[in-house]
Amino acid sequence: MTEVRTDGYEVLVIGGGAAGLSGALMLARARRSVLVVDAGSPRNAPADGVHALLARDGMPPAELLARGRDEVRGYGGDLLTGEVEAVSRDDDGFDVTLADGRRVRAAHLLVTTGLVDELPEVPGLRERWGRDVVHCPYCHGWEVRDRAIGVLGSGPLSVHQALLFRQWSDDVVYLRHSAPQLTDEQAEQLAARGVPVVEGEVAAVEVAGDHLTGVRLRDGRTVAREVLTVAPRMVARAGFLTGLGLRPAPHASGAGEHVPADPTGRTEVPGVWVAGNVTDLSAQVGAAAAAGAWTAAMINADLVAEETRRAVEAYRRARAGGLPANPA
Repeated sequence: MTEVRTDGYEVLVIGGGAAGLSGALMLARARRSVLVVDAGSPRNAPADGVHALLARDGMPPAELLARGRDEVRGYGGDLLTGEVEAVSRDDDGFDVTLADGRRVRAAHLLVTTGLVDELPEVPGLRERWGRDVVHCPYCHGWEVRDRAIGVLGSGPLSVHQALLFRQWSDDVVYLRHSAPQLTDEQAEQLAARGVPVVEGEVAAVEVAGDHLTGVRLRDGRTVAREVLTVAPRMVARAGFLTGLGLRPAPHASGAGEHVPADPTGRTEVPGVWVAGNVTDLSAQVGAAAAAGAWTAAMINADLVAEETRRAVEAYRRARAGGLPANPA
């Protein structure tokens, strides 16, 4: 177990996924004191492998994170298993309380807690999630290519999802389920791409021999499918920030909620930064890792600017008092 520094950290990274570990690596290499607190519940845990990540395609998510943790430790970064329960702020920085009662002090926060996928309430759907119930064609399309795919209509992006998966298979069916009635344009697009539309609410997922075989509609009809895709409602894991007045906001895509930030990852609360899926709902592992590194560099630049400001003030005071000015 990591012993938490009593004098606090320059940066506390909340969330130890790709974004958080990448950010911590950048900060540790910048010789900053950094602690990563992670609850150990990664979003992509059900997946067999990480895909579309250069030089790491197909690597199991757990192995990728284990390597990342080792790299952070190798540069002197600390890691701690725990869940952040609350955050408060004072003149000296942030006071962070963990669920087990431990407390951590930090000057800056980098929040990389990711998001939660809220799936439609269809019996059997959650149990197949990450296996033959998937959501992202760039993450899973190759693995389900040329199979019988059903797209479960559940939100504003469902038709777009059906058109995307059509790239990977000629056998795609749009199950309208609870999605809004198709517009004339959407109906024409699906027809033009050869995607049949099945009306009716899906009542359950059909499984045989640990393989998805289709869906059963509310009226008793069944539709044979080997794969289901669903566009979940994605919600940022950021409830612990409410004490700072920072709350998730609706995402412009209509796909869920995120923590807004500027292009550097800076939020409206000074000292609080975000990276990865907690702010960018569509980021894959590579994009999340890149965002974590970028935002960490911005945090370091912010710290350098503050240190320089203080050094200049001390330098001027020393000069005014006729004392030798030691560079800081």
